[in-house]
Amino acid sequence: QVQLVESGGGLVQAGGSLRLSCVVSGSIFMLNGGGWYRQAPGKQRELVATISLGGNTNYADSVKGRFSISRDNAKNTLYLQMNSLKPEDTAVYYCNVNVLRKTDWRSDSYWGQGTQVTVSS
Repeated sequence: QVQLVESGGGLVQAGGSLRLSCVVSGSIFMLNGGGWYRQAPGKQRELVATISLGGNTNYADSVKGRFSISRDNAKNTLYLQMNSLKPEDTAVYYCNVNVLRKTDWRSDSYWGQGTQVTVSS
């Protein structure tokens, strides 16, 4: 089985920074594309950032210039660097990663368990 474990969330004051990590474990050959999503109380889950197989990145307008998505294929880890945090960034953040499995040599996407980010005024 493929599992994603997220870490790095917590409490931070407005203007502060956090870095979220998403570690992929299991019988995988490589990471393909991936992304970060967030869900605030009373709202639907929304896309925050994506990174493609070729390394191209895209961001929601609300985080453009403040957040940066990256990955370390050697560590099977996806990251989200979050700078200049605002109270409206408060949400549960979820990673989603597409991987090539060794077991059947097919690709599929998996969700992390979520990590809470709370930004105070």
